[in-house]
Amino acid sequence: MTADDITASVLERFAATPDARLREVMRALTAHLHAFVSEVGLTEEEWRAGIGLLTATGDITDATRQEFILWSDALGVSMLVDAVAHDLPPGATESTVLGPFYAAGSPLREYGARLAERDAGAPAWVHGVVRSIDGTPLAGAELDVWQNGDDRLYAVQDPDAPEHHLRGRFRTRADGGFAFLAVRPTAYPIPDDGPVGRMLAATARHPWRPAHIHVVVRADGHRTLTTHLFDDASDYLDSDAVFAVKPSLLRTFVARDAEDPQRPDGVDGPWFSLESDFVLVPGDGGEPIDPGRTD
Repeated sequence: MTADDITASVLERFAATPDARLREVMRALTAHLHAFVSEVGLTEEEWRAGIGLLTATGDITDATRQEFILWSDALGVSMLVDAVAHDLPPGATESTVLGPFYAAGSPLREYGARLAERDAGAPAWVHGVVRSIDGTPLAGAELDVWQNGDDRLYAVQDPDAPEHHLRGRFRTRADGGFAFLAVRPTAYPIPDDGPVGRMLAATARHPWRPAHIHVVVRADGHRTLTTHLFDDASDYLDSDAVFAVKPSLLRTFVARDAEDPQRPDGVDGPWFSLESDFVLVPGDGGEPIDPGRTD
């Protein structure tokens, strides 16, 4: 059998797949994978190394470390899927990657509440309005927020951090307004002690991400938005390890002093403010928000 014969035989095995979409995806995946092997002349030693890399990726992945998502992010696949999936009208807030550190079940916090459950950096008052694309404020929308602190870590990376440190969910008021007290995030390296890190080192790439805050915005009758608020003064904006920076998502953290009359409650020294609205597109947003849910 020739190489072409092998590929044709495998493709034929998928011909009777009942689900048309699954048939399309599996045949295309097989064709491209076989073409890659042929194009680069993959050796048996390289094939075994690739299998070993996948095995190591599975071994290091657990409830708080998703190495497969890191692969997808670091190879630009996550952002490619995002670009293909989200054809947004002008004015809608752009999406970006979810990242590997999202944790479901963040606590529902009050308007203006603090994210940090221990010292984590300079306070940052984040506020704005959630609107539909036609300008209508969206009351009862949910913002699911998580970020890192000045130690460069997310809570899920730090076994000593409180479970809900630097994350929480917030609901918008009747006017669509929201506010929470975050900290100014820092640039940080993606985990580089595993297979993805070895790939980055071998290809002379750095593992750093620019400073940002993650937000997922959900509203009934609207598409769910997964996005970042990037600090426009951060390093690595032009070389994000996961290719997630979009110019429209850059935001300015404005420095404030301790005497500023708009200083949030509980803030004693210098602080920052960040204003950012979110504009959503009508559509299927998944599960309706349960207004009685508090967990």
